[in-house]
Amino acid sequence: MLFSDTPAAREARLRRLAKRQDLMLRRSRWRLGSIDNLGGYQIIEPNRNLIILGSRYELDLDDVQNFLTESD
Repeated sequence: MLFSDTPAAREARLRRLAKRQDLMLRRSRWRLGSIDNLGGYQIIEPNRNLIILGSRYELDLDDVQNFLTESD
């Protein structure tokens, strides 16, 4: 793979990919986790502020990548 494999670089690439699809990638800021917040990511449609996937922040970067590349 030509790209850097650091989580921060991968997250930045996925944010750009989401933006090209008029979506937004949001990462949880909660550190300890809870029933409604599992500490991962969610994909949002910012125009309507609608959660597309990951309502409980249960997505990891692999899930995000799979969703964004399937719908691309």
